[in-house]
Amino acid sequence: MSNKDRIVNLLDTVPEYKLGYVLAYIQGIVADETAMVPNNETLEAISELENGGGTVFAGSTEDLFTELMRDA
Repeated sequence: MSNKDRIVNLLDTVPEYKLGYVLAYIQGIVADETAMVPNNETLEAISELENGGGTVFAGSTEDLFTELMRDA
């Protein structure tokens, strides 16, 4: 029996009031895995910076947001 099959079988024994905890835990595990994979836009931005392009901002967060709002 695979680990996945064992988990599914065990879920049948978990009381309904505890299933929310199990669901939140499993969602957290999945979210951690997907958060580690950058999308294409992120990969392109990283490549741009590594090749000397892009814009590097040096300043406070407040100044950054002020500049971003000005550009909008």
